[in-house]
Amino acid sequence: HGLIASPSDISSGISWGNSVLVTGTTGWAIGTGNSNTELIVSLIGTGNYAAKICSDLILGGYSDWYLPSTQELNKLYDNKGVIGGFSNNYYWASTRYENNAGMASIVSFAIGISDWAFSVGTNYVRAVRSF
Repeated sequence: HGLIASPSDISSGISWGNSVLVTGTTGWAIGTGNSNTELIVSLIGTGNYAAKICSDLILGGYSDWYLPSTQELNKLYDNKGVIGGFSNNYYWASTRYENNAGMASIVSFAIGISDWAFSVGTNYVRAVRSF
């Protein structure tokens, strides 16, 4: 089993989502991005935000794309040379910082570090799917 990344970014500047509504999306590990995304979308609903655009993506005949968890996004960074097309910017992860409802996880694709950002700010998005 593994991850497949969309061949290009699906946004170069979109918010993570609602800053206070979402709880329970703290999955950090590989394999938790899909459940994080499903929960985010079920709680926020319609709109234009990172998890929703991944969840709505239909690409290559597949509709099971999601916003990666922090460790899934770290794996993409580790393999960015093979995957290609990444910008040297921050990318949203589906992982939420529960001790501060306004923060969500980001990974820098310039230097490979994970951090937290206010979820109403804008960052890049790359969708993934599992196989």
